[in-house]
Amino acid sequence: MKNFKNLIKNLTEEDFKQNRVNLHIHSTFSDGKGDFSTLVEEAEKLGFKYISITDHNTMKGYDKSPKASSQILIPGAEFDVWCGYVFMHLLSYGADRNHPEFKKFFSSDSEKESDIARLFSKRNLKKLIDSIHQAGGIAVLAHPACCWCLSPERFVKKLVNLGLDGIEIYYPYPRLRGILKFHNEETFKKAAEKYNLIKTGGTDCHETSLKLN
Repeated sequence: MKNFKNLIKNLTEEDFKQNRVNLHIHSTFSDGKGDFSTLVEEAEKLGFKYISITDHNTMKGYDKSPKASSQILIPGAEFDVWCGYVFMHLLSYGADRNHPEFKKFFSSDSEKESDIARLFSKRNLKKLIDSIHQAGGIAVLAHPACCWCLSPERFVKKLVNLGLDGIEIYYPYPRLRGILKFHNEETFKKAAEKYNLIKTGGTDCHETSLKLN
C-alpha cells in the first residue's frame, strides 16, 4: 500500500499550478456531472501525475468504478462537517474506505443530497479526523478562504489541535467559491506554514471534463 501522506507532502506548488496534480474532483457519485471512470481516463490521457476524486460523504466510486485501481488515483472523499459555528468541508486522502470507524461517516445517498441538506450534517469533527487517521489517511481543510470564521488564525489552530494534517491552498475558486470568499488565500498559506501543515490543491471540479475548470 502506498504511503499517501508522504506522496502528497512531496508534491510541489508547481505540480498544482501547472495542472499536473488535481486533488479535488467530484463525480456523479455525489454532485458532480462527470462519470468517475471517464474523469480518470481523461486525466491519464492529459498526463496528470495524480488526481483524487473526492465525492461528498462517499467513496462509492472506488468500489464501483473499473478505473479505481488507476496508478494516478489517490483515494479521497470530502465530508460536510461543522467546527463550532463554522460550516466546513474536510477532505480525506489515503484512508482505507473499508475501515469500520471511517465507514460510519459515509452517507447512503450522496448522489441525492442537496447543498442545503448537507448543511444539517451532524458529523463530529474530532471523531471524523480520528477515524481518518485510524484508517491510515490524512485530513485536509478544503477551500479555507470560503469558511466564515472571525479569525483564520484561531480557526486553523483549533483544527490543528483536533488533528488536522493539511490545508487546501492551491485552487482557483471556481463556481460559487469565487463569490463566497470571506478571507484571502494567502492568510491560510501562512497559517499552513506556521503549523507545518501539508499544502494541497485542486479545482473542485464538478463538470463532465477536467478541461472545463
